[in-house]
This record gives sequence, structure tokens and C-alpha cells, in this order.
Amino acid sequence: MNTTLNRRDFLKVSGAAGTGLLLSFSLPVLLKSGELPPVLLEPFEPNAFLRIDPSGAITVTVAKSEMGQGVLTSLPMIVAEELEADWKKVRCEQASAHPNKYGSQGTGGSNSVRGSYERLRKAGAAAREMLVAAAAQKWNVPVAECFAENSTVIHRSTGKKLGYGELATSAGTLPVPENPTLKDPKDFKIIGRRMKKLDTPSKVNGSAVFGIDVKVPGMLYATVARSPVFGGTVAEFDATKAKQVPGVKDVVQIEGGIAVLATNTWAAIQGRAALSIRWDEGKNAELSSSGIWKRFEETAKTSGTVEKTAGDPAAALRSAATNVEGRYYAPLIAHATMEPMNCVAHVKADECIIWAPTQSPQGAQREAARVTGLPAEKVTVHVMQIGGGFGRRLSSDFVAEAVRVGKTVDAPVKVVWTRDDDMMHDLYRPCTYNELAAGLDKSGSLVAWTHRIVGPNSKGLVVSAAVPEYEIPNYSVDYHLIETGVPIGAWRSVGPSQNIWIVESFVDECAAAAKKDPLTFRLQMLNEKPRVQAALKLAAEKAGWGKPLPKGHALGLACCEDFGTVVAEAAEVSVNDDERPVVHRIVVALDCGQVINPDTIEAQVEGAIIYGLSAALYGEITVNKGRVEQENFDTYPIMRIDETPKVEVHVIKSTAPMGGIGEPGLPPATPAVCNALFALTGARIRKLPIRPGDLRKDGDLGG
Repeated sequence: MNTTLNRRDFLKVSGAAGTGLLLSFSLPVLLKSGELPPVLLEPFEPNAFLRIDPSGAITVTVAKSEMGQGVLTSLPMIVAEELEADWKKVRCEQASAHPNKYGSQGTGGSNSVRGSYERLRKAGAAAREMLVAAAAQKWNVPVAECFAENSTVIHRSTGKKLGYGELATSAGTLPVPENPTLKDPKDFKIIGRRMKKLDTPSKVNGSAVFGIDVKVPGMLYATVARSPVFGGTVAEFDATKAKQVPGVKDVVQIEGGIAVLATNTWAAIQGRAALSIRWDEGKNAELSSSGIWKRFEETAKTSGTVEKTAGDPAAALRSAATNVEGRYYAPLIAHATMEPMNCVAHVKADECIIWAPTQSPQGAQREAARVTGLPAEKVTVHVMQIGGGFGRRLSSDFVAEAVRVGKTVDAPVKVVWTRDDDMMHDLYRPCTYNELAAGLDKSGSLVAWTHRIVGPNSKGLVVSAAVPEYEIPNYSVDYHLIETGVPIGAWRSVGPSQNIWIVESFVDECAAAAKKDPLTFRLQMLNEKPRVQAALKLAAEKAGWGKPLPKGHALGLACCEDFGTVVAEAAEVSVNDDERPVVHRIVVALDCGQVINPDTIEAQVEGAIIYGLSAALYGEITVNKGRVEQENFDTYPIMRIDETPKVEVHVIKSTAPMGGIGEPGLPPATPAVCNALFALTGARIRKLPIRPGDLRKDGDLGG
């Protein structure tokens, strides 16, 4: 029996590998006498994102993290469109972290789809061209006579057909086109259609594995006692009682606190509660929210760093017919993800394996490499499904902590944060103090605008404040950055989440001072922003702006351009007997350029609005003696289902460049509600969250 490859057949196989498509092969056990062993059929993998099996199954590798925003469906849709794939045969697969194989794997900035769009289109188009070329070779006909459709290559004149599975191995021997021809969007069959999420069945039947679900053989469980004061350290501790708790295996000190390792999470939590720890509370022991606000207000008395300026706003304010002033307070806010922080780490002498619900797989890989001293290629990060990210999991602090715990034991360790841990040791949205002044001429036109912002050192502090949407001839935005001692991080939509509330509320104040309709007032200053004008007009029209509303109801408007997407929202509100706002309806008009999955867009906007309104109605983190005072959802409530407004989403057909969608729906919601409340009650909300009694008609709020 001949069980060897001759030189010619070996060169065929090695030549295929040389194209960059690695094709493994094995030999059959039984061969006829004198027969050359065929290379077994192998998957077709023309790039890092796509695999086609000989069965015809298509797997798209998704290098972004899934946290409910739908990337496990929308990204495969892009590949499948250019591939001319049968959508029923498409599956998705989550990529693990890799330093450079997939490009950036970070999931934030509403960039997953728009940042992957062209690359994934080319990945699908290149594979399509290779499959068509492979079929043309088999039929010995010109490539131009063949076309792809529904996972099949067809010869135009004869009607011959070959499925993608049949062509997989031969396509893998061909060179990968560097600049494949992309489809004209008018010919799209998958992109733009409403598609069910590929991962929904796994979430319904419970097979989806979130970070907190991970179980590894031999795994221990751990919790960490962290300083209750920001920046505090362990002075001394006694673990005697903790080690007496059934199930506790060890207690170890790590950077940042004391870790209790046990055979289950409950034992670890009980062991932690039994610890005796004396903390060195450090320089933040007397830190308080009231002290932070006082520092901000004092600092605002002097000019800050100028971010943007035009004309002469000081002179325009002095000569204005009417002046308007306002002070706005945006509080610290927690992420409050439904799945608290967690991570499994197995640290060995020569490698580190991590299972984490992370928005930054490569960041987690780098952080683990730093903590262990291992090269990045020796760190494996398995990216798990995420039960809420909102920017919190862009940071890898929770991964580094798990790795530090993992270094103390020869076993995998699962570090789980409780809700209290998560609430009191978050990286919070910064609090900011804002002073604004505006000048109106005799016709009621806005001729001057100044905005001074004081807040923690944050990249997003002036985003959406520094470049107003509106055409104002004289304006200035300046800022002061102050280190407060409170850890801060990215929060869904970052700077615009608070700055759009401030800017759009103050624009409404100016409209009221000018005695103009808020919609008309805005439109007159948006002649150079036709997309924003169109969105405002559509939202107002669909909401019934200017038409009678039920008694005790009012409408408010707000708009923004965020992450490349234009959004306008109209909110319909009332006030209940407890003097609390009731949000009945939010009407949204948005222009995000090319639409991938309309269902995902609607879901993202709905979620963003609910998340934003939760912050507006309830969200505030306060600090006293260096400690966060809110510990759980009883003191940090979120919007409940019976409070949730009806959300109507109207997507504008557009040829604009693709924008993001995960975050832009959030910023206009709060100012739209606050502006509606002013229209209803005459009370101006300048400090969040909105509290009972804030809506009395006897004066302004905040400031």
C-alpha cells in the first residue's frame, strides 16, 4: 500500500500553504494499489474573519465584544453580503484576543460596525472572487462568465452550479485579491434588512456563556476586600476568623487589597466578611461631594484653558439686548452593569489563560502580560459574552486584579465582585460644574455664547460642548481640570452624555428668553447643518409638535451629532401626584448613514434612552469621608419597566458616511425631558438627578 505523497502532490499542497491559506491534510487509511492519496477537503479560510467548510457552513469570526448591541449578527451580515452567502448557512464565532490579527478589538466609541465595515466588506468580496475563480477553473471557462449567488457559483450560459462547500478546497489554492470589487449598495440583499440575532437562541436556552458563568476544572473562587476609601491601602489584617469559614482555602494580600480564596463564591464572601482589616485611608479620607462642588465653583471664578473660540464673545455679551445665564451641575454616575465585574485567571509558569467579559480583549492581554511578566503571545484571553458594558469594561482593572490573585495559587481562580463592590469601586462618569452665558440681539437671535467647564481630568470633558451645533458668531468654551481623587472612566456616550444635556437645556433657556418656539429657534441656527435640521423636523413632526396634547402633558426637544450620527428627540412628559416626572413617549429621528440591521438600531436607541433616563431620574454617586454612599440598587435606582416610555425610532435614509449607533441615542433624551418639564411647569432643571419637589413652579432649580 502506497501511503506517501510524491513530489508533485507535495508541491501542490505546500504551494497552497504559500498563498497564506494554511491547509492541513491527513492520509486515508486504505488506498487502492497504485492510487495517489488525495488531500482531504479542508475549510476555506481566505482571511482572519471567514471560514467556509466543505459542508457549505459559513463561519464569521467576530473580533468585537458582544454586550447586547448585536455585533455577533451585524458583522457577519457585512461579510455575508459581499460573499453572496446564503444567510441560513451563516454562523458566528467569538474571537479570542490577538495583538494584531484582527486589528483593534476594542468595543467602544460606537465604532464596532462602522470601524469594521470596509474591512469586512473586502473580506467577503475577496472570498467571493476566489470562489468564482475556482469554479471557472473547474469548468475551464472565463471568470467573467460566472457569478455568485446564495452560496453558489453559477455559469451564465450553461446554468452549471457549484456550491461554496464544493469549491472550498480549490478556492484555498488561489491568491487572495488585495482590492476586490465591492458591491453597489443598491444591490444589497442582506445589509439593510431586519435580521434576527444569531445569538438569541443561546440566550433563550441558557447555553450562552457570560463571564460570570465560566467554570473551569479545579477552579477556586475569590473575592477581594478593597479599601473603602479611594486610594487607601492595607495597614494590617488578621485572617484567623476568615480561615475558619468552611470552604475558605487561603487568604492572601495582593496589590489593592486582601483576597479570600474558597471552594465557592459564598464561602469567599463569608470569609471576606470575617476579615479584620485596618486601613490606611490616605489623602482622600476626608473627601466629600460637597467639598468637590465647592472647589469647582471657586475654580470657575477664573478663566480656564480655551478649547474653542470665535469672534469676540465678551464684547457681544456686553452689547446684547438680552442676557441669559445658567449654572449646571452634572453628578458622578456609576455604570451599574447588570453583570458585576468578574474574571477567571489561570496563571502558570509559562502562560496565562483568562476568561473575561471584556470590551478590550487586547487591553486585557497587555495588562495580564504586565502583571505576570509574560510576553503577550503567552497570554490567552477568551472573550465571553458581556452582561452590560457601557464603557466600564473598557478598563482592564478587574482583569489585572484577577491575575494578581491567580499568581498566588496553582489553580484557575474566578474573582467575582458583589453588587456593592461594583457600585463602590467603579470608574465613574465625571461630575462637572458648568457656567454658561448667552446674549440675544433685539430680534431674539443668539449672538454670543460662553461656556466654562470645571471637572476631573477627562478626555471627554469638553466633547459636544466645544463645537456647538449652532451657528453662533461669537462664542468661547474653556475648562479647568482638577484631580478630585475619585476614579473616573468612560460612560456610555462619554462627554456628550452630560454636555448635550447642558447645551440643549441652555439653548432652550435662550429660546424662552427670546420668546421663540424652541424648534424654530434651533432651526434658524442650523442652516449649515442640514442633517440636524432634517432630524429635528422629523422628530417634531412625528411627535405632533404644535398640536394639542392630553391635559397636563408637554413636549420638549433636543438634538446632537454624536459619533458621526445625527439624532433629534422629542419627549412627551407629565408630572404625577408625587411631583415626579412621568415620561410617556420619546420620538427619535436619526441619520446614521448606511444601515446594517434596522432591528439592532431600534434596540440600541431604546436601550440608550432608558439608560440615559435612569441617570436623569435617579443617577447620582455621592462621596462622604472618601467613601461612596450608594451600595446597591436600593440607593442607586434604575428605571423600572413600568416607568419606561414608549420609544418611536425613525431612521432617515442617508448617503452620509456610516455613524455609530450604540451611544448617540442617549444624549438628547435627558434635555428633551427637561425642556418638556420646563414647558409644563416653568421650572428649569439645572442639577441632576431630578428629585421630588424639583418641578414646583416657584422658581428655577439648581444653580
